[in-house]
Amino acid sequence: MKPFFEFIAYKAVVGSRAYGLVHEGSDTDLKGFFVPPAELQWSLEGVPDQIDDEKEQSVFWELGKCVRLALRANPTVLETLNAPEVLQSSEIAEDLLSIRDAFISKHAYARYQSYAEDQFKRLNKGAEEGEPNWKHAMHMLRLLICGETLMREGFVRVDVTEYREKLLSVKRGAMKWANVIAWQEELNEKLKNSFETTELPDEPDVERVNAFLISARRRMVDYVAPVVEAEAVTV
Repeated sequence: MKPFFEFIAYKAVVGSRAYGLVHEGSDTDLKGFFVPPAELQWSLEGVPDQIDDEKEQSVFWELGKCVRLALRANPTVLETLNAPEVLQSSEIAEDLLSIRDAFISKHAYARYQSYAEDQFKRLNKGAEEGEPNWKHAMHMLRLLICGETLMREGFVRVDVTEYREKLLSVKRGAMKWANVIAWQEELNEKLKNSFETTELPDEPDVERVNAFLISARRRMVDYVAPVVEAEAVTV
């Protein structure tokens, strides 16, 4: 087993399978977080803030990094914590999931909008030079849809099955770029309008998240990581 993978506390299926956009040839992407024991956190070597396995299409954030990104309304992290299919969830993970609402605030508007806008600029440049990346175009539109739902209804939308055929037509390049632009402008306007009337709090609940993180860290103080004998070295 790769180092630190034994400390994975939460694992969920993300990507096309979570979005309701799965199709023939779709990979199974996994994301989540790990909670290393205190003795490793305190050691000289410390712990990585992220571990991944390219072969298994998986990424796991260290718990501290995970909650910090979520407080900044990182769409990928928020979607992971709200994924419909969870494969692994420890007691600490369940405690975190129980306070997911603490991450939700008006900050999400700027995050979702800026991510989509940056992607659009790259796509538009690609279109001017020949052809945009149609897969990225689909995800730009999906992000705007999810951001608007968050502003209007106050929850992190992951499944976009309602828009499945239209979004997949974008991914296939079956929709003209001009029509993609028109849809992007429409979604941007809806996102802006929903932000102006949203009832979301101005700020995330940092105190509640911090209390959770401290509690989780304390629970790992008595955890003893298994000793792995080093291979003999011939000098």
